[in-house]
Amino acid sequence: MSPTRAERRAASEQRILEAARLLFAERGFERTTIRAVATAAQVDPALVMQRFGSKQELFTRAVEHTTAQTPHEDDPVEHVLGTLGWKLGELPPESLAMLRSMLTHPEAASTARAALAGQIERIGSSLGGDDAPLRAALMTVIMLGVTVGHQLLELEELRDVPPEEIARLLRPCLQELAR
Repeated sequence: MSPTRAERRAASEQRILEAARLLFAERGFERTTIRAVATAAQVDPALVMQRFGSKQELFTRAVEHTTAQTPHEDDPVEHVLGTLGWKLGELPPESLAMLRSMLTHPEAASTARAALAGQIERIGSSLGGDDAPLRAALMTVIMLGVTVGHQLLELEELRDVPPEEIARLLRPCLQELAR
C-alpha cells in the first residue's frame, strides 16, 4: 500500500525540518540557505518556501522543542542543576541552532528570550521575595553561560569535567540566589 498524499507531505516536511535543524545547528541562521536545506532534505527549494513561507518561519519551526524535565521540580536549585547532564551532553540540533544563532539573528534572539523568560518565570515562582525574578534570571543565565562555554566555545576547563562536579561547585552559588 503506497503512502497517501498527506503522509508524503508530512514525511517531506519532517525531512525538511530535520535538515534545517542540522544545518542551523552547524552553520547558524545567516550561513544556512533555503537551497542547502532543500538539498539536504532531497526536495526542491520551492517546496521549502511553499511549506514554510520564509527562512525565518523555517528557523522558528526547526528550533521548537520541549523543555527538559528533571525529577526536582520542587527544589529550584536541584531542578536547575538537574539539567546539567542534558546541557553538557549532546544537545539536540534545535538547541544548538538556537545557541549558535541567538546572538546574531533577531528572530533567534526573540525565540531564545521567550524560552528563557519561561524558565525564569518557572524558577521565580518557586522563590520568595520581591527580587525573585531577578534571582531566577541570574540562575538561568549562569546555566546559559555554562552551556555556551561547553557547547559552543568548547572550553577545555568545562569539556572534560563530569556534570556532577560542575553541579557541586555551582550549588552554593545557586543556593544563595535561591534564598
